[in-house]
Amino acid sequence: MRPNERRESTAMAGRNIDATPAGKPLTGRSVLLWLLAFFGVVIGINAVMMALAIGTMPGLETEKPYQAGIGYNAEIAAARAQATRRWKVASHIDRDASGRASVKVEARDGGGAPLARLAVTVRLARPTDQRADRTILLTEHESGSYLGETTDIAPGVWDLELDADRGTERMFRSRNRITLE
Repeated sequence: MRPNERRESTAMAGRNIDATPAGKPLTGRSVLLWLLAFFGVVIGINAVMMALAIGTMPGLETEKPYQAGIGYNAEIAAARAQATRRWKVASHIDRDASGRASVKVEARDGGGAPLARLAVTVRLARPTDQRADRTILLTEHESGSYLGETTDIAPGVWDLELDADRGTERMFRSRNRITLE
């Protein structure tokens, strides 16, 4: 046999190429229903995932972001005034196994003298879930030393936001990320 010659094949002779598969024929209506069902499932899953994502983290760090944006220049002025005071404020937080946390804050002026008669507030904020946030009002224990407690503090990462006010004026603010064991 030469390379260009054709050989008759008997394997294909018994097969009918025009035969349709057994069952219902594929129609335009069935293709439309399959497409609608597919995209309905995809859209439904996306809607559930979006609802779960928005419910756990709405994306807002403040309740009123517009008002916070307007007060930005006032925040800059308050930070500059705080820097000129040269206060030294140290905080310490202890958490026990039951979830009770105690906070101690020591406040000193630029010369090292204790700062008395301040209204000190500590806010423990969970970076991932604002429902776990706690605000603690500290009371003055000794001159320049402030103490407070709270319960239901889970271990993990927290933002410790400390504010010290004298009257209606905020005198000191700091924000630090901490890890509680």
